[in-house]
Amino acid sequence: MGFLSGSLESFDSEIFQAIRNETTRQNDGLELIPSENYVSPAVMEALGSTLTNKYSEGYAGKRYYGGNKYIDVVETIAIERAKQLFGAEHVNVQPYSGSPANLEAYSSVLNFGDKVMGLSLAHGGHLTHGHKVNFSGKAYNIVHYLVDEKTHLLDYDKIKKQALAEKPKLIVSGFTAYPRTVDFKAFAEIASEAGAVSMADISHISGLVIGKVHPSPFPFTDIVTTTTHKTLRGVRGAMIMCKEKYAVQVDKAVFPGMQGGPHNHTTAANAVAFKEAMTPEFAHYAAQIVKNAKALADELMAQGLKVITGGTDNHLVLVDVFSSKGIPGKDAEAALDEALITCNKNQVPYDTRSPFDPSGIRLGTPAITTRGMKESEMKEVGRLIAKVISNHTDASVKEKVRQEVVALTSKFPLYPL
Repeated sequence: MGFLSGSLESFDSEIFQAIRNETTRQNDGLELIPSENYVSPAVMEALGSTLTNKYSEGYAGKRYYGGNKYIDVVETIAIERAKQLFGAEHVNVQPYSGSPANLEAYSSVLNFGDKVMGLSLAHGGHLTHGHKVNFSGKAYNIVHYLVDEKTHLLDYDKIKKQALAEKPKLIVSGFTAYPRTVDFKAFAEIASEAGAVSMADISHISGLVIGKVHPSPFPFTDIVTTTTHKTLRGVRGAMIMCKEKYAVQVDKAVFPGMQGGPHNHTTAANAVAFKEAMTPEFAHYAAQIVKNAKALADELMAQGLKVITGGTDNHLVLVDVFSSKGIPGKDAEAALDEALITCNKNQVPYDTRSPFDPSGIRLGTPAITTRGMKESEMKEVGRLIAKVISNHTDASVKEKVRQEVVALTSKFPLYPL
């Protein structure tokens, strides 16, 4: 078969070995980054399929290339499953990832320079919610709302007052580091009263919404974006869902507005993940994510660590390690990484430290819940985290914890080598 013959191992041993090493790292370690998860073999099989070979600019039934008969089938299935899962009137499954999806959603209803309200990155928002270094912050007139200085919770009355004074054209809700329930109905009502389009970015919690352990932004919200990995447990991609009256604008913003051909292998893989998310087992999984996060937060607080808002309602836990133990988030992340516990450094609300060396770390339970861990394991995980943070310069302690981590993860096997 010429060019098409040969295995990865025989043709490119360097890449083969890097993948093998990463698989070992995932198998052995505790993955606690709240935006990461593990996909099933079926999802992975679809991602590595021949669909990656096909160009399909346009939409089902209206493509700019021939030979898209089966691509149309795949994309239509993905759309219909997403509609069923979320109760959405219209779905576009072509966005390449979450950041492009947000910018496409903006461009569907905004002109450059229009005013947008979003939560500050330092308070739990996302770069694409208007940070000055991001295109969203350069293209639009951004007004940020903040969480309460004492409780670190959203103050909807204050947000409403700000929205009525500022009169933005669009208000974004949905966050990357907010550990409590979001009242999407309240946001939609605020947007309506202010004469703004309501948009929700549910990238982190879409799986929890499907599992009915977090309120849905539907049917209140005008436009909803989400990534397809994280708690949804698909592969890296995104969707824009909206009310029917925005359908044409959204589709034009995606193609030809910002994208060319969709990634058909990604669409297929996510269609498989959507089918998985329709099962009763997925609802149990989503509920367990939240139970595990609560148990982890409780154990961390019992170990003397300061948990922002005093707990969590969703999949993530934000910990102020600098106030708790005098260790910056960057050092905590590095020390935990040495012990095979993966998290990310993160600013906490009203942080006085740099975003590159913040006071906090962000932890999440989607991936370890996929492995089958439950509340009892969360107590052990919390204990190990606290042990490393309290002894972050002690190599012997980190090595001992590393061994305990491997012993724990070996009970919950993941991918075969």
